[in-house]
Amino acid sequence: MLIAFNKPYGVICQFSPSGDKPTLKRFVELANVYPAGRLDTDSEGLLLLTDNGQLQAQIANPSRRVAKTYWAQVEGFATQVHLDALQAPLDLGDFTASPALAARQIAPPDVWERQPPVRYRATIPTSWIELTLAEGKNRQVRRMTAKVGLPTLRLIRVAIGAIDLIGLQIPVGGWRETTPNAVFA
Repeated sequence: MLIAFNKPYGVICQFSPSGDKPTLKRFVELANVYPAGRLDTDSEGLLLLTDNGQLQAQIANPSRRVAKTYWAQVEGFATQVHLDALQAPLDLGDFTASPALAARQIAPPDVWERQPPVRYRATIPTSWIELTLAEGKNRQVRRMTAKVGLPTLRLIRVAIGAIDLIGLQIPVGGWRETTPNAVFA
């Protein structure tokens, strides 16, 4: 079984209790499913859950190079110079990130309102970029955008492989069963 879940902001990617933060257990009441990979508490969007340990390992294994696509709302206006830097190897100190596919989104994506909302400052513009990575180190997208001078304000993972959160029309906190073949298509 493979579940596509639209993780809300502030939810921890585990089922066991953890302080006062909500966990996956609040939203997914299925026995014996576990996250195939992670998504930070302050990130939103697509998280895959499975009851198949081998599938879980395949999805999470960096050597499989499963593409993950993110929409990032960043502080500042993303220029071609920023996008070019994201599409080149990027030294993040403890590792060099592989080139990402990066594109500026002309209009903000049509997504749900985040709770709590992203801070708004009238004097500082924001823009949206789409990034596709085939690795996935800890907080990598946030570190990459910060490195090129565009701190991330909001981060939504919208696709893993061919599984597309927006195409599946999964509401925040909702989930749907999907096929494992879509991950590796």
